Amino acid sequence: ELSQFFRATYGPTGEFNAKPFETGRSWAGARPERRAIAYDSKGIASHMGLLRRFIRVGDTDLLVAELGLYGVRPDLEGLGIAHSIRALAPALQELAVPFAFGTVRHAMRNHVERFCRDGISNIVTGIRVRSTLPDVLPNMPSTRTEDVLVLVFPIGRPMSEWPSGSLIERNGCEL
Repeated sequence: ELSQFFRATYGPTGEFNAKPFETGRSWAGARPERRAIAYDSKGIASHMGLLRRFIRVGDTDLLVAELGLYGVRPDLEGLGIAHSIRALAPALQELAVPFAFGTVRHAMRNHVERFCRDGISNIVTGIRVRSTLPDVLPNMPSTRTEDVLVLVFPIGRPMSEWPSGSLIERNGCEL
């Protein structure tokens, strides 16, 4: 059911985005440690995954909860990502991470800017993100570096303690 949800949700953003879910998998890169799944009378309404990991921001290793695999069924779009983050708040507190972070395409900027006005998150600009590719092929590089919007959610520390740097090393696959 989750893989079908992701195919339907990510398919309109590009055929390649839905491809990882064709085999019935419910993850595209790294497997989430926890998931927030909302249901209604039509089935899965939204999903957000969470994975605790160490990333490197500039020269600093940092424990974070990466948020990803975010999706909302098309008929419910516009109801707000904030609801999903609030649903995960107890899990984020329980994991005792200083920050949560996630990335989105630049096309989502207006959407996440509205979300950031709520004070839950901050957009950090001027940072590229390097990730390991989920499928290593002999004729392709094993990593990719992307220019994406980085969202940082202060959980156990204030935003002023987020390290400076122009590159985030994910130390693994994107969630």
